[in-house]
Amino acid sequence: MAKQWSEGHSTSILCVGASSGPEGFLASGSEGGEVTVWSQEGTIIGRLTLPGKDDSTSVVFSPAAPGQLYVSHGEAVSVLDPRNLKSPVEEFQGAGEEEINALALNETGTALAVADDSGAVRVLELPGGKVCRTLRRHTNICSSVAFRPHRPNNLVSAGLDMQVILWGLQKTRPLWTVNLQDVAEEEDDHQQRPGQLFNPPLIHCVSVASCGNILGCAAEDGRVHVMRIGSGSKLEQQGAVKAHSQGASQAHFVSFLSHPHWLVTGGNDGQVALWDLSKHPVVTPEAKSKTVVTAAPRRKGKSKARRKEQPQDKAKTTPKAEAEKDVEVEDEVAESAENVTEDKSGPKLSISHGDKVNWLCPAVLKGEPSVVVADQSSSLTVYPLSLI
Repeated sequence: MAKQWSEGHSTSILCVGASSGPEGFLASGSEGGEVTVWSQEGTIIGRLTLPGKDDSTSVVFSPAAPGQLYVSHGEAVSVLDPRNLKSPVEEFQGAGEEEINALALNETGTALAVADDSGAVRVLELPGGKVCRTLRRHTNICSSVAFRPHRPNNLVSAGLDMQVILWGLQKTRPLWTVNLQDVAEEEDDHQQRPGQLFNPPLIHCVSVASCGNILGCAAEDGRVHVMRIGSGSKLEQQGAVKAHSQGASQAHFVSFLSHPHWLVTGGNDGQVALWDLSKHPVVTPEAKSKTVVTAAPRRKGKSKARRKEQPQDKAKTTPKAEAEKDVEVEDEVAESAENVTEDKSGPKLSISHGDKVNWLCPAVLKGEPSVVVADQSSSLTVYPLSLI
């Protein structure tokens, strides 16, 4: 049964984030700089309009300090106390070179990644907000950014230039780059069908599973492009799920279900879907023997990368060895990664939300696995995932 959380905003909600802390707060940001903090029941804890009234484009809670909430608005990032929203505790002015689209925090809450309209990705040291890295390789808007779990020096960025980039933060050059337009052109089955509106794979959202090895990218072609990172941070395999009939705007791995490869997606078609990717041939290579899969032709010298399974036991690999592995693949434009055709199996749960999805936030609310949906309206909708 869907629930509506209303009266927290007066404008369209653009982003939602969930805290891992004991209070389990959620936060939402909307047009005009509004920020609202909610309880797990949907009660409003506090509301604030940020100075300048630029749109609140991303909200993230610190995993290390749940009492810290980071909100991007314009080129700035404000640090808020979710229990006391009277005014920002701290502000990082000019954190982005242009308007910020997305924020990501590493697992220890010591680094904040900022993706902006210029295509740059900046990494800020916390506390303090000092810029320690500026990563430039995107040729258009950088729309999304995510740290890799268990690999604090790895950062993934994606943008409207259709590029997915894995960065090693020891350096300021990519470990590898994939252009999804090249991938689409190489796929045998990517023929335009009668009546089909072709959209290029502009990337709106990137997510990394809690295992740290699987990426999902929601793209304007309606697909979620899936990639597996192997040993030495190499790109090993990639494929796709045809998730939406229009552009896919959101894709988030869900960390609290039966395994780390559940993915929730939302799109411009007003659909919200939950996918089990555990048997997808990119996620589980041995599944290829049970699935009819054809390898797409490879184009020499074009972007794509080969990867091997990353060791699960991180404790056995020294930081020095990991750093050396990272250097080996540094700045590689992913070469001949194995490419599999898109997965044809459907979602495990499909919800007709009815409005274009701006943001999805998986969360456990009062013990119930849920997804919080922000759309063009000023209200949030909460759907249970308890059917799984």
